[in-house]
Amino acid sequence: MKGRTKVKKEQDLGSDNIGKLMFTLAVPAITAQLVNMLYNIVDRIYIGHIPEIGSAALTGVGICFPIIMLIMAFSSLVAMGGAPQAAIAMGQQNNEKAERILGNCFTSLLIVAAALTAVFLIFGEPILRAFGASDNTIGYANDYLQIYVIGTVFVQIALGMNMFITTQGFAKISMLTVVIGAALNIALDPVFIFVFNMGVRGAALATIISQGVSAAWVLKFLTGRKTTLRIRKRGMRIRPKILLPVLALGVSPFIMQSTESLLSVVLNTSLLKYGGDIAVGAYTVIGSVMQIVNLPMQGLFQGAQPITSFNYGAQNFDRVKKSVRLLTTTAVIYGTLFWLALMLAPQVFVGMFTGDAELTEMTVWAMRIFLAGVFAFGFQGAFQNSFLALGQAKVSLLLALLRKIVLLIPLIFVMPLFFENKLFGVFIAEPIADITAALVTTISFLTWARRNLNRTKTEI
Repeated sequence: MKGRTKVKKEQDLGSDNIGKLMFTLAVPAITAQLVNMLYNIVDRIYIGHIPEIGSAALTGVGICFPIIMLIMAFSSLVAMGGAPQAAIAMGQQNNEKAERILGNCFTSLLIVAAALTAVFLIFGEPILRAFGASDNTIGYANDYLQIYVIGTVFVQIALGMNMFITTQGFAKISMLTVVIGAALNIALDPVFIFVFNMGVRGAALATIISQGVSAAWVLKFLTGRKTTLRIRKRGMRIRPKILLPVLALGVSPFIMQSTESLLSVVLNTSLLKYGGDIAVGAYTVIGSVMQIVNLPMQGLFQGAQPITSFNYGAQNFDRVKKSVRLLTTTAVIYGTLFWLALMLAPQVFVGMFTGDAELTEMTVWAMRIFLAGVFAFGFQGAFQNSFLALGQAKVSLLLALLRKIVLLIPLIFVMPLFFENKLFGVFIAEPIADITAALVTTISFLTWARRNLNRTKTEI
């Protein structure tokens, strides 16, 4: 049975209709990301509606967002570097190598989790101060962080190892990983926050319990009989020849997410300087809305990745091109529709997080500026993730650096110099960087594909 399952799965990825395959793999991944979106923002929705302190508490938890993103970035360093490598190895009919990649990634995630937990438990408060926490918000931020980081090991396993479930084609199992945790989090949040009157501490506790259950689900599957690749003791010993290529490929998504953390720090400190806590609170809401836009798109990218990686490993370049074309078209349509919704009715999204009139007014104004380039996300994300799926670590890394490090962070400091309204200058930096980066990424991928995906097997 095990052998037949492997053959069937590989035959599907290598020969089934691309649209059908992408639908089959992407729908569970998108569903998982939609639920993951709730996982990530439900705390903020509940916290923002705590009587009397909701606005300040929401801003305080928003200060923790760069740290949460950094923790998630380390799971991407390992898993998003390892999962495409494992898929390519499976396409080459080398499941033994794929299992060694899986085992090395699991051990690495455990080491990373231990290190991150120690750092943020010891240095959490000064880091939060440096990230933009004021005297009014530091208490809420520190209360949330000190509990959240205890569950770092659960985050690394639930997010990181779940990628290896998706990349084997078990999309529904991968979806359930997120659904189980998110449903539990949504149920526990109001109990801990309001019934037990724990406030932001209750939100953090509900989150780590939920992540722990998700992590247990992932480990149960990857050590069970249904999986094609299994976590085995012999594969867990770190081998540089296995791990270094994984980390080289994973550097790109790591930088994409860790620079999101750096970006949040730069934005929080600039907004605090020019607009105070109310401006930082507005960005907290906008960041949550960006997750509503981005996470389902990430599910689409995850659904396409096994198809692209497997067929690239099998040197079936026609199917690689079809996969990328369908991915790009779908992502661009999605991004454009969301852009229209955000420009026409931002108050609908803002109302999910706060009922405070002053914060709502500021956020609605800022959202139309900050998210004016959302229509370009489809091009940027589709081609960036296609480079990643194809194992092109260096190119993917350079493009990851472009948008945030080369363009956006400098623009945040420069643009206020040209406007009387300094806050407008800070917010307008985002769409300028988004559109420019999308244009460069599109040209780069089309140029690379013309040179590398028009060959036949005999030319390689």
